[in-house]
Amino acid sequence: MDQRTAPPHPRPVALHAAVGALDLDRYLRWRRDRDGDPFRLAIPSFGETLFTGTADGAEELFRLSPGLSTPPLPNPIDPLVGANSLILLAGDRHRRERRLMLPALHGNRMREYGQIAVDAAREEMNGWVPGVPIRVRECARAVTLTVIVRAVFGVTDRTRRDEYARVVTGFLASYGLPLVLAPALRRPLRGRGLWSRFVAQRSRFDALLAEEVRGRRERGGTGGDILTMLMDARYEDGTGIDSADLVEELRTLLVAGHETTATSVTWALCHLHREPRVRARLLAELDAARPDPAPGDLAALPYLGAVCQEVLRLHPAVPVVLRRMTGPAVLRGVRLDAGDTAGVALGLLHSDTSVFPDPGRFDPDRFLGRHHSPYEYAPFGGGHRRCVGAAFAEYEMRIVLGTIMSEARLRMPDRDRRRPPPVAVPHDIATGPRRPVVLDYLGPR
Repeated sequence: MDQRTAPPHPRPVALHAAVGALDLDRYLRWRRDRDGDPFRLAIPSFGETLFTGTADGAEELFRLSPGLSTPPLPNPIDPLVGANSLILLAGDRHRRERRLMLPALHGNRMREYGQIAVDAAREEMNGWVPGVPIRVRECARAVTLTVIVRAVFGVTDRTRRDEYARVVTGFLASYGLPLVLAPALRRPLRGRGLWSRFVAQRSRFDALLAEEVRGRRERGGTGGDILTMLMDARYEDGTGIDSADLVEELRTLLVAGHETTATSVTWALCHLHREPRVRARLLAELDAARPDPAPGDLAALPYLGAVCQEVLRLHPAVPVVLRRMTGPAVLRGVRLDAGDTAGVALGLLHSDTSVFPDPGRFDPDRFLGRHHSPYEYAPFGGGHRRCVGAAFAEYEMRIVLGTIMSEARLRMPDRDRRRPPPVAVPHDIATGPRRPVVLDYLGPR
């Protein structure tokens, strides 16, 4: 096959990086329109990366054999999740850890997590005061953090949950955009500076997790929470996960397992309160299922599911999927060598007009009665590295969103509804709205 080349990344790199950070989707569309697909993009820490935004390109990258690609390292999320986190492992270790973790996040386990999600949403709404605006992302974070702490540890004690909330929130807040984009800042400065503050927060977080693991090992346990399942699980050789690796996986679950879903719920509430027709149709479906549907029945409502899928199409929490080659490969006719990095730009993939007509419009109907291939629609990545918690995240999103919409009357202030929707910008482990999403709480429904 004749191989072609992609244009180099335009200069100056720093200027393009700054523009991309301000509005990544718009920048990627401009680059594709200017240079075609695939195109090269310089990313901090990774160097030049070959990007595609087509289903054919996504299929080529996602179907690479596990031995031909790894996560790109060094990785800006490494300080958050740790080098032994499933997200950053490769090869046999990745396959081994993924097989260990998968049962805790799929299948019959979902039913148990559903009621936790309903209870967490109601607990948060109980604190809302009619006439007082709510900052949606903060409220969604409170809900999803409660869900993940209860699902992982079985913690129902409010004091203990509040402790986790303080530690996790402080940990995420300490890893701001400068540390994400500028690896040179990730060094100690005599106990001061951004990096030192982050390391102190991480140490506090890890100490809390290590205490939880140690106490559970000493007491034993037969609970149905994720920690118990991971401690009881065995690799093919009969051994279990050691405590140090377990702490990093728990840190990953608590950070990635609540922040991304909270962001998705935030985007959903933003769109629903900008689109009266969509909101009315969803409320009619939810009202028909009242007074108190089982969590699984709520999650199975078709229009609610379509709303969530449309949100994830427009706003995948992690907007690019990256791989580093360990051997020669070809992406969209361009040769890649060992050490090269390639990626799928999900914003481009999800705006392919041949698959999603009028892609900028919020239209859940596009997910009713049509199946999209995993190379056309991939909000959780794809291939052997697809997010291990995808089923958990989407199930939780549907239940939390359905519960809030069923039981609370919310309204977007006129001034915000008249403005364009916020753009997505980097936030710690994922992306999120640049400006806060604020809704007026009018009272219960």
